Amino acid sequence: MPEAVRMWVEISFNVAYLIVVWGLVIAMWRRRGRVAPADRRVANHIMWAFALLALGDTGHVGFRVLAYAQGGLETNLTLFGRQLGLVGLGALATAITVTFFYVLLLEAWRARFNRPYGWFGYLLLAAAALRLLLMIPAANEWNNVVPPQPWSIYRNLPLMLLGLGVAYLIVRDARAAGDRTFTWIGVMILVSFACYMPVIFWVQQAPIVGMLMIPKTLAYLVIAGLAYQSLYCPRLAPGVDRVMHITT
Repeated sequence: MPEAVRMWVEISFNVAYLIVVWGLVIAMWRRRGRVAPADRRVANHIMWAFALLALGDTGHVGFRVLAYAQGGLETNLTLFGRQLGLVGLGALATAITVTFFYVLLLEAWRARFNRPYGWFGYLLLAAAALRLLLMIPAANEWNNVVPPQPWSIYRNLPLMLLGLGVAYLIVRDARAAGDRTFTWIGVMILVSFACYMPVIFWVQQAPIVGMLMIPKTLAYLVIAGLAYQSLYCPRLAPGVDRVMHITT
């Protein structure tokens, strides 16, 4: 694919994505009063998870669009006398918010299925904390457009454990409870990581692999859409406490 075509595909997708994800977050906020009482904890966790995701991605993909507008992905800005790369700064922002995104999805799982953390849940929380610590060293080179190896792998391995662990818990309990919405949410998390892992391991050698971030991002939008339809747009008559009965 010619570089100019790839650039415009990315810009168009990034702008459309930000519009859709922020639109879903705003719609969740406006309709939060319509959520069934028994689902409000779950709905709030998911709403704030996607608010964080949208905020981080506004820095991530939004700064990429701004960098293209300023002449290229290597564009820097001066902040407090330091040169900072727009793309790297955006990558750091989304690296932080996506970590908390999965912590909130873990909380949504707990609320949906009335489960304790257990040893596995605490392991996932420890993975989130480890990821945040691994993002601190200067070896991460956040100013780089392409993340450096091996630190890109170091900081993403805990995220993979966290995200895949959350997906496992959701799919396991959703299937046992006959909860189709959350089964698909768990499946979409797995789809997102199936697209993301090749980027982690091979984008330095083959930059075109970065285009897999498009289906990864679409999987997130599917998760948001499923949660919005199920939790914020109840189809049952007023007074019914739950959109979907979950046995616990």
